[in-house]
Amino acid sequence: MTTNTSLEERMAAVEAAITQIQQQIDYPKSSNWLEQISGSFKDELAFEEILALGQAIRRGDESVLDPSGID
Repeated sequence: MTTNTSLEERMAAVEAAITQIQQQIDYPKSSNWLEQISGSFKDELAFEEILALGQAIRRGDESVLDPSGID
């Protein structure tokens, strides 16, 4: 009967592991896309430049839209 007990214990462990995995899948840590990407562009020079260009456009400086200034 030791084999059956061992098999039953192993099956219980497998079932517990499957339950835990299913819970992780059902309830992801963050479903908010903004929280997932927040900070992903930190210290990125291109992103800082894009922010500066956007601010300039909002202030009315449309000269930043001139394509002749692009290298």
